[in-house]
Amino acid sequence: MCGIVGVVGTSVVNQSIFDALTLLQHRGQDAAGMVTSHNGRLCLRKDNGPVSEVFRTRHMKKLLGNIGIGHVRYPTAGTSSSAEAQPFYVNSPYGISLAHNGNLTNTAKLKQEVFESDLRHINTTSDSEVLVNVLAHELHEEGKLIPKPDDIFNALERVYHRIEGGYAVVALITGYGILAFRDPDGIRPLIYGSRQTDTGIEYMVASESVALDAAGFKLERDIEPGEAIFFDVNHNVHVRQCTPKKVPRPCLFEYVYFARPDTVIDSISVYKARMNMGDRLADKIRREWQDHDIDVVIPIPDTSRTAALQIAQTLNIPFREGLVKNRYIGRTFIMPGQSVRKKSVRQKLNPVPFEFKDKTVLLVDDSIVRGTTSKEIIEMAREAGAKKVYIASAAPEVRYPNVYGIDMPAAKELIAHNRNVDEICELIGADKLIFQDLQDLIEACIDEKHSEVREFDTSVFDATYIAGNIDLEYLTQLEGSRNDQNKASVESVQASDMMHPM
Repeated sequence: MCGIVGVVGTSVVNQSIFDALTLLQHRGQDAAGMVTSHNGRLCLRKDNGPVSEVFRTRHMKKLLGNIGIGHVRYPTAGTSSSAEAQPFYVNSPYGISLAHNGNLTNTAKLKQEVFESDLRHINTTSDSEVLVNVLAHELHEEGKLIPKPDDIFNALERVYHRIEGGYAVVALITGYGILAFRDPDGIRPLIYGSRQTDTGIEYMVASESVALDAAGFKLERDIEPGEAIFFDVNHNVHVRQCTPKKVPRPCLFEYVYFARPDTVIDSISVYKARMNMGDRLADKIRREWQDHDIDVVIPIPDTSRTAALQIAQTLNIPFREGLVKNRYIGRTFIMPGQSVRKKSVRQKLNPVPFEFKDKTVLLVDDSIVRGTTSKEIIEMAREAGAKKVYIASAAPEVRYPNVYGIDMPAAKELIAHNRNVDEICELIGADKLIFQDLQDLIEACIDEKHSEVREFDTSVFDATYIAGNIDLEYLTQLEGSRNDQNKASVESVQASDMMHPM
């Protein structure tokens, strides 16, 4: 799960990309990168760290040009090594830079094809590097010195035939423009907009609408599943549906946790969806727990705040901000390593004691994934004097790995895997635990008035994998390569190699 942006401007675009990446920082804090094009030359800056640390004034001065792409990353495939920061670049044909959000589920097969058939070398474990090489090969096969939009789309259609999974991509083709495309099911989000300036029209494509809003771009529309858009250097827009048209099935977890509340994905307001989640969860509490003794509803900041407020209002219970968040600590869910996540909870949140003392508290969270955060916060609530601690999750039990770009690869790391609600409740130390029902969550996100979306990717809740050939063998291999223990081992080796180069 990452954030991507591309801008075709009429003046230098580095600041627009920087601002957009800052607004997308919640989608990845591990690394950031930007590449711009100026007079046929590429200007690249990428490194580990947040946007504000990766791009200093001295870097921004060198990022020249009125066209460019950017990326914020957290490690879902590969590791958190700075060598895997994006965008990735290949020099042939034309010079292509690519930034990618999501995960390719057939990376191993593609990597073999790229080496044996395409005769290309892959230098990292990142599926994004594989993807840029697949795209480069197919563009090379077109054999055009000066490619036209149809040549680019023809090549991309073959790319679609080769790759599987959930993905949203922006690619800068040096001297020609920016290509943006989305997976055939629309699992990962991608939207574009335009703005009129004194010197002409400009375009931005990004993972979330908030990046466009803040920069003054008018939202045009979401890129459709299996659709590609090419913004050429002359500010013309070319569109092609590159795969058979399918109904969009965006990732349900985008609405639960990842996206900012002020974002609109596939014409569905994330804020409104979270309000609906709160209403439906409150209905379940009222239906199944009529004699509850809840004194106060407290959100676990920040994502759950909207749902928690609706629960409090619907149940007519006081809503209180009982947990204060340290704004300088990143999102614990996307921090690599269980020990780091656990340590960061106490640094990130601190209770307001009088909101807990001698009260029966209902803590509301957006979801419970590994259980680390929930357990630590419940302990904090008891230390602050809570009489009883209940917890409500705006999402159902997360029982299964995610294979489309969310860092939930190992089933054994998910607290709900092969456990019932009572067992989960005991493990996290709550007095009572209640989860949202999956159908209620789906209905909470459907907006019949504004959006055509009626289905979602729900794989983390029900193991229904809508893209790629996902079977037990694939999940076992994924778990072996991407669990926390293996990531730590790989990164330790990489660190050693950097300290002791051959």
